[in-house]
Amino acid sequence: MNAQALSESSSSRWSQFYALTKPRVVQLIVFCALIGMVLAVPGLPTLAQLGHMAVACLGIWFVSAAAAAFNCLVERHIDAKMKRTSWRPTAKGELSPQQALAFSAILCLTGAAILLAFTNPLTMWLTLATFIGYAVIYTVILKPATPQNIVIGGASGAMPPVLGWAAMTGNVGPEALILFLIIFLWTPPHFWALALYRVEDYRQSGLPMLPVTHGPKYTQLQILLYTLVLFAGCLLPVIFGMSGWLYLAVASVLCLGFSWYALRLWMNYSDALARKTFRFSLIHLSGVFAALLIDHYIVG
Repeated sequence: MNAQALSESSSSRWSQFYALTKPRVVQLIVFCALIGMVLAVPGLPTLAQLGHMAVACLGIWFVSAAAAAFNCLVERHIDAKMKRTSWRPTAKGELSPQQALAFSAILCLTGAAILLAFTNPLTMWLTLATFIGYAVIYTVILKPATPQNIVIGGASGAMPPVLGWAAMTGNVGPEALILFLIIFLWTPPHFWALALYRVEDYRQSGLPMLPVTHGPKYTQLQILLYTLVLFAGCLLPVIFGMSGWLYLAVASVLCLGFSWYALRLWMNYSDALARKTFRFSLIHLSGVFAALLIDHYIVG
């Protein structure tokens, strides 16, 4: 094998490992953690605080990527049955279970070491608890056992801003819990919109997702109800004085948009509309947290 072939083989292998980390999901996790860090610091952060944030984000990225890789390992047989996930290296057999497990362990230990050495023990333990919550409790226990898996397991996905807050303050304040609640309420309608237009995939996989166990109409109603409760949850930063009029305006528009999509989905379902609802949910969460950040500096 010549040098070019070796280089291409090495590059392909690294791209396979990188794919296990679910980069887009982890980017959103780190972004939400960063918002928690920024909101925990009154005013503009100093250079030292910016450096602290960067290192904390790195540690959280490593542990989050480890959880994603472990999820791919555990669900490789399920992933192979679903069009959405059949391309993953573990599902295709391009990476062995031993390689995926070793990769996940290295990432997790590296991230934990960074957080312990450069942030504080609380952040490290909370991040490791999040890893266990997602990779073990959700993936191994809840997901194959109950249609409420995404509701209960959503607690792990809602932790990033709490991790960010703890990284900067060494504690978990009520503000961090409000940010947690927003993501916790956002997760079910976000994921169930995906599950609606991927229902045959989930039925074939054997996972008891809500559209499979309770039918599409019930799921559509749950999405609508959750978007309304989410709207109320997104008002809490204003009620508790965390944010002002700018955040209120942006969050209201985004929540109205999400609820409008959910209402249309309930009244006149189509797979195309479910896809649009899922995509808008990503815009919603990113926009709400971006508004929190901008409001913190411009208005606050």
